[in-house]
Amino acid sequence: MTREALHCALLEAHARGDREALVTLYARAADEVDTEAETGFLLTHAYVFALESGDRRATALHARLCALGREA
Repeated sequence: MTREALHCALLEAHARGDREALVTLYARAADEVDTEAETGFLLTHAYVFALESGDRRATALHARLCALGREA
């Protein structure tokens, strides 16, 4: 998926209020960016949506944020 397609998919998921898709898309976007700052920003979004929706991926996202030094 290109960055443009990913961006469009994120906008559509926001418009639908689809938190499951938002977790997936933000985590995927975090894997495709160039800097640690971008990765942390996008993972934080994925993590927040996972927490809000009770998504089981929250634990793994939290671990990734800890590995980046973004969360204790």
